[in-house]
Amino acid sequence: MEGNNSGTGLKRVISLPLLVFYGLGNILGAGIYVLIGKIAGISGIYTPMAFLLASIVVLFTALSYSELSARYPVSAGEAVYIYEGLGSRRLSLVIGLAISLSGILSAATLIDGFYGYFSTFVTLPEYLVSGILVALLTLVALWGIGESVKAASLFTLIEVSGLLLVIYVAAPYVSLEDLTLKKIIPPLDGSILNSIVLGAFLAFYAFIGFEDMVNIAQEVKAPEKTMPRAIMLSLFIATLLYIAIALVTLAAVPVTSLAASDAPLALVYETATGEKAAILSLIGMFAVLNGVLIQIIMVSRILYGMSSEGWLPRFLSSVNTKTATPVNATLLTALVTFTLTLLLPLLTLAQSTSFLILTIFTLVNISLIRIKLKHPAPEGVRTYPMWVPVTAVVLNLVMLGLQTFSLF
Repeated sequence: MEGNNSGTGLKRVISLPLLVFYGLGNILGAGIYVLIGKIAGISGIYTPMAFLLASIVVLFTALSYSELSARYPVSAGEAVYIYEGLGSRRLSLVIGLAISLSGILSAATLIDGFYGYFSTFVTLPEYLVSGILVALLTLVALWGIGESVKAASLFTLIEVSGLLLVIYVAAPYVSLEDLTLKKIIPPLDGSILNSIVLGAFLAFYAFIGFEDMVNIAQEVKAPEKTMPRAIMLSLFIATLLYIAIALVTLAAVPVTSLAASDAPLALVYETATGEKAAILSLIGMFAVLNGVLIQIIMVSRILYGMSSEGWLPRFLSSVNTKTATPVNATLLTALVTFTLTLLLPLLTLAQSTSFLILTIFTLVNISLIRIKLKHPAPEGVRTYPMWVPVTAVVLNLVMLGLQTFSLF
């Protein structure tokens, strides 16, 4: 095992399809299995419009990430972008550590969610289940990035199959009247438009995850072309799935029932089939596994990238010569994740995590504005007009303002 400074580094083995599955698994997560009910409770029959509006808000930042990932195809993406744009090593270090912490907290919370699903089938001590789960996923992450992403892709396929299953069984409830513009497009009514905006604010959380893709850019084939394509494809597919899920769930189950349910997609399945939704619980477990594996990979690459830049101790950039994975960074990520799982089993940081991510989005877009002023058109990189990151900054600040307002 040698550090990357001795010639052993990460290998570029991830193709476009694998990267799309990795990104899609990160975006979808396990949240959509419960989030759809909360959004329906806010936006009602206009829930599809809430998802569409949220995707438009995210689109501008996704375009900025696409350009930046092509300009700087390295690990520790956001930390490097902010350093290149704002020139502050300290700020970049803080942002990199903040993203790592949010990823670890997310993984710890997901592991707790896995135990909830698992305990419906078998009863074992939570610390034992959590420990075995972290150990197995860490071994997968250490096995090799190609193998890890293939495993994540398999989990993503299972996860998507659950959503497609719900769409399939509930599709007969959708009538042509439900799909008319009159039913989908909202009238110019202040209260209705406000409910859509508030629903979009919550739906925004369902699109978070594409930004994590940039942290494995150093292991992607032809990253200048592959990264931008994968980010946009992942976002496009997720948007289609979310809107389809919104349409069928609203057609199959009353809004009030959806809003009151902690497992709205299971409720839709049971209503449409008359059967228990055990299959969705099993799929939910795989969705959690996928989320935890992706977070372990993502955080370990951030630590590796910052260590390679000399911002963290050098032992974190040590790479195994056979597997080409950052072993020490991965083991540290797993250890902290397991510790927080035991200490904070009921941790729910959706609001604070999203606030942090919106702040990072804003800083990343400001960095791109400054980078474009210094280097407007680097060779071999597709760039976007200046109004793209400017619009993204405005939209992210609006979302931050809405979130701050909602806390008071």
